[in-house]
Amino acid sequence: MSDKDKTVQHFLDLIKKSRRGKFKVYIGMSPGVGKTYRMLQEAHTLLKNGIDVKIGFIETHNRKETHELLDGLPVIPRRKLFYKGKELEEMDVHAIINLRPEVVIVDELAHTNIEGSANEKRWQDVVDILSAGINVISAVNIQHIESLNEEIKEIANIEVRERIPDSVLAQADEVVNIDLTAEELITRLKEGKIYSKDKIETALQNFFKSDNILQLRELALKEVASQVERKVETEVTKVNTLKQERFMACISSNEKTAKNVIRKTARLANYYHSRWYVLYVQTPKESADRIPLDKQRHLINNLKLASELGAEIIKVEGVSVAKAIIEQASERKVTTICVGKPHLSLMKIILATNVFNDLLKKLSSNDIDLVILS
Repeated sequence: MSDKDKTVQHFLDLIKKSRRGKFKVYIGMSPGVGKTYRMLQEAHTLLKNGIDVKIGFIETHNRKETHELLDGLPVIPRRKLFYKGKELEEMDVHAIINLRPEVVIVDELAHTNIEGSANEKRWQDVVDILSAGINVISAVNIQHIESLNEEIKEIANIEVRERIPDSVLAQADEVVNIDLTAEELITRLKEGKIYSKDKIETALQNFFKSDNILQLRELALKEVASQVERKVETEVTKVNTLKQERFMACISSNEKTAKNVIRKTARLANYYHSRWYVLYVQTPKESADRIPLDKQRHLINNLKLASELGAEIIKVEGVSVAKAIIEQASERKVTTICVGKPHLSLMKIILATNVFNDLLKKLSSNDIDLVILS
């Protein structure tokens, strides 16, 4: 692309951005903190102030106080679909775009749509609505953020299946944390304001343990603080004398290792609001005709994950992994290289080569940091 084309593209991007709807996201540390309740309260306030606001999709979970707030709010009827012999309902994206309200309320941002829907995920529906110039208020729990998946698994001992890429949250114009103390949340649970009575004891013994809630609360507070800091740095005019950070995650075909390195590098890049890359060096023993099918499948999935989290994928062939790292880091002006623990396969390959000393010298001479992730 020529300099002239780049200038034109930049101007087109500015036009698209100005036409795009504003995006507000409420974040909570767990179900039951009051995200849906707060969105409905805001909808009433907007309506009283003459704003054309409509409910695109709300999930009250049969909570009495929340359900009562729907009274007086215009609701866009849901779309009915038949799936496996059952009639189910989904948000009607086309109806929302055709009606063009000023603001639409969309709950459960991480929701997976029924098979046969235009988009696989609700967050993709929201992106389409925003692109149509409609403002969106939505909500999500901290455990549904992609790059936090491993931390959530360690804290709550659960595998969260429905997740949103960090890049979706980064598009938000405003991120608000709905905060409660652990004691307040557990009290709400015991009073039957979150789940029905038959589920309360199980919840208390599992997800809603006090230690779990405290750790999830800390994650939610940190996430919102990071998003606020990003907004300040990108929108408040100031002279930035710091160098531009660029991260590069170096992965192997090992599924678990690569996933961890990708997610942790994504968190670092998100914290510094920086560009980042994922490098996979295909050695001769992992060429297309020699790599085992399971490793190939894991690699494809991990590269897809990295792309969803906002990474630029670099896939090169080479005999020396270390040499390829040096070349790619230099070419892309990388400031920090992230790898897995030394006992893992990628570091074994690097340490086994004569180029490792060259790698360290090159990193040192170019002021590049090496981070070994647990």
